[in-house]
Amino acid sequence: MSQNTPGAVPPLPSQPADEAARAADAGAPASAPAYDPARDPDDTGVPTSLHGEIDDVGRGFLRALFDLSFRTFITRRLASVFYLVGLIAIAIGFIVYFVSGLVSGVNALFFNVGAGISLIIATLIIVPIAAFLSIVILRFLIEAVVALIAIAENTERTAENTRGR
Repeated sequence: MSQNTPGAVPPLPSQPADEAARAADAGAPASAPAYDPARDPDDTGVPTSLHGEIDDVGRGFLRALFDLSFRTFITRRLASVFYLVGLIAIAIGFIVYFVSGLVSGVNALFFNVGAGISLIIATLIIVPIAAFLSIVILRFLIEAVVALIAIAENTERTAENTRGR
């Protein structure tokens, strides 16, 4: 049987996975650095936990909020709040349009059966699709704003590091 034929069984590995992992660990240098999230090149800068006292975080936020020079950005700190508020608004809109569409469809059944059925089917199809697309667009917009601010912060950091050269 050749490798490309359908139903061909792939060859078994030469050793079990746990033995391969032990052999790889044994061959790894002992001085391998541990993972450091602060040095991660893919770090977006969005805080994953609160470091320090809550009062310090609140003071930093208020200081950034009333920074008239706009040197400190607060959008990255509030991105998850904006997303949550947007999701709640989309959910409320979904419920309102879904219920009103179904009620209108049922009411239309008494006057024109075809129109009522069409309205109910359209509501069952269009409202969930519109809600889903709204969530996707909201996520794209918030990610775009956060990315722009990350670019601005990184550009400022680069400019600060290259001024004296």
